[in-house]
Amino acid sequence: MLPVRDALDVISGKWRLMILISISSGNHRFREIERSIPKITSKVLAKELKDLEDNYLIKRTVYDGRPVVIKYQVTPYAKTLQPVIKALSDWGKNHRKDIFDK
Repeated sequence: MLPVRDALDVISGKWRLMILISISSGNHRFREIERSIPKITSKVLAKELKDLEDNYLIKRTVYDGRPVVIKYQVTPYAKTLQPVIKALSDWGKNHRKDIFDK
């Protein structure tokens, strides 16, 4: 049970997987990520980005200039979650179909 608990601690929550998917889809700046995820607030996004960074799933890069640009990208480590995300997506599609077709 401990490995499952560890995994859930890292990817659990309403937003984390959606944020990872958004960044993987090409949304690398804060506002792009925020706009791509309906109903997420700036405060929650900032916290979740920090947590994802702490768990080595995303990398935050600051580019000096005017204005300062901050970009996020998924790490190679985060890419190991792709089979898990795909399996969850497939299961969710089947579950939705089963529930709404009855």
